Order: sequence, then structure tokens, then C-alpha cells
Amino acid sequence: MSQAVAPGRIEVITGPMFSGKSEELIRRIRRAKIARQRVLCFKPDIDLRYHKTAIASHSAQTHDACVVPNVERLREALFPQIEEMEVLGVDEAQFFDEGLLPLALEMVHLGKRVIVAGLDTTYAGEPFRPIPDLMAVADEVTKLSAVCMVCGAPAIHTQRLGASRELVVVGAAGLYEARCRAHFEPFTGSDEQLLLPT
Repeated sequence: MSQAVAPGRIEVITGPMFSGKSEELIRRIRRAKIARQRVLCFKPDIDLRYHKTAIASHSAQTHDACVVPNVERLREALFPQIEEMEVLGVDEAQFFDEGLLPLALEMVHLGKRVIVAGLDTTYAGEPFRPIPDLMAVADEVTKLSAVCMVCGAPAIHTQRLGASRELVVVGAAGLYEARCRAHFEPFTGSDEQLLLPT
């Protein structure tokens, strides 16, 4: 009789921009590699700000990653290597669709460790799926804060600067700031928009 596979785990790293999410993801991936675990990393192809083929932090740390447009392509790239892979890292998970949740749960049932990093709220301060859904089923949630660019207090929000009305705006410093609750000014226009900061 075959031995049952020990369940894996889901770890979610979240917070606003400039809080060190990608840096923490890279740190955990590097520790897994030191432990001689086999790691596969993915990032969305929409985020090419710092590096085209690597997870990259604002502090210039990088780690190689497979770039995919959506969860379906992530799954296609992942499954030929599923037997060897022990740790799955996903950066900028807010750019992926809600299929990321069932994929993560599937990995857990296969005994894999899943580490996901991404924004938990939108530019309007509302839950940014699929991160809240992943947080609900995670074994561990690490919620980081940044530093408010107005007063220096702990910041939990990402403030969009300017008046752009584009559907998707990927950016960093100059387009976004970290803000505390007191200085966060959510967009209040009438248009329904999906803004994808990181």
C-alpha cells in the first residue's frame, strides 16, 4: 500500500507597494534552495518593470522566474516538472486570475509548498483578488507595511498619483506612493477601473 503524501502549505506575503514583498519572497526561495529543495518560480508577463525574466524587488534583488500571461499557462509550464518540484513561488499574484486559488490548493494536496506574493488591496483600498482568497486558506500570512511617503508612519495603502484613466497601469516610484490610513486618498471617480500596481 502506497504511503499518503504529506500535505503541503500555502504562504502568502502581502502588503502595499514598497513594503518588501518580492524581497521576502526571494529570501524564502533562497533559503529553500540552501535546503536543497527544488524550486520553480513564476511571474506575470504584464510586469516587466525591473527584469523581463526574473522576480525583482525595488531594492534590485532578483531571482530567475518563468514569465507567463495567466494561470492556464502557468499550469502548462508547471505540470511537466511537478514530480521534481517541491516549492512553487509566485510573484505579483494580483495580476493572475482567480484560477490561482484552486491551483494552489491542488499543489498543497500534492505535498508542495506554495509561496505567493502580491497586493491585497486595489488603488481604491478594496480587496484585490485573488490575494484575499489565498489569505483565507493560507497556512501562514505575512502582511508587511511600508513607510508613508507623507508622514513616515507605517503604510498599508498604495496611493496612485496623477489622473490617468487607463484600465491597467503598471508602475513604481513616480506613479505610486505608500500611504498610511490618514494620508491615503482613494480614487473617487465614477468610472469603474481595475488598477494593477505592484
